[in-house]
Amino acid sequence: MLHHAAPVATVVAIILALWYLGAVVLNAPWVRDQAARAGQEVTLAELIPATMAQERPVLPAPHQVAIEIWQTTVEKSVTSKRSLVYHGWITLSATLLGFVMGTVLGMALAIGIIHNRAMDMSVMPWVIASQTIPILAIAPMIIVVLNAVGLSGLIPKAMISTYLSFFPVVVGMTKGLRSPDALQLDLMTTYSASGAQVFWKLRFPASLPYLFTSMKVAVAASLVGAIVGELPTGAVAGLGARLLAGSYYGQTIQIWAALFAAAFLAAGLVAAVGLAKGVVDRRMGARA
Repeated sequence: MLHHAAPVATVVAIILALWYLGAVVLNAPWVRDQAARAGQEVTLAELIPATMAQERPVLPAPHQVAIEIWQTTVEKSVTSKRSLVYHGWITLSATLLGFVMGTVLGMALAIGIIHNRAMDMSVMPWVIASQTIPILAIAPMIIVVLNAVGLSGLIPKAMISTYLSFFPVVVGMTKGLRSPDALQLDLMTTYSASGAQVFWKLRFPASLPYLFTSMKVAVAASLVGAIVGELPTGAVAGLGARLLAGSYYGQTIQIWAALFAAAFLAAGLVAAVGLAKGVVDRRMGARA
């Protein structure tokens, strides 16, 4: 355990050192400007602490972000509009709904692509082309169209999450369904297996490692989609709303805290998919 922890701790220490150095360099001009306005000289010993205690720094120091996260998660009620737990739950609900819809859509398209030559030739190129459209460009259009038909709130954000999350599932599931080799398929033919039996007993089990790997990518992309979906609507709740509010009022510490909250949430979602994969592997008889 120590053998694995030491390299990680070293990398983290280097990142923190560079982060603190960046905070000093980027925040120093404001400190010097304030000192010059007051007709004072600022020494290095005074400069460094001042750069790490600014209310609205260009680059917050790590401890400032950590304090903000602590105050907005532990010290605030989860129902408070200033709680990151509250905003995280709003974003998480859209993320999970979009992820489920994206996974179902991706699996359905992959199955169709495998069993239908026309879909393979026509659908897959469009699936790939859909990901060339910048999400920041298409998100407002999705929101406007859905609002026009009376759908607002959770659904538009979930649709944007679906748009981002279905692609890795389609690609991964298609690759997995095609992974059985010719000998395995010939063996199923020898046993007079039907198309459904070939799918459920050979293709689908073989595709699960690919599926879960693609789901890890998809769930992270789904979170990005939920946050992006909150930006063009001027949302008042969600991690995207915290980012907007922080940018409006120059609260860089709040922005960084929301970014770290999103990162922690993404890590938790990816870990949850990994746990689900472990459960499925054990049920299928895989060795630890």
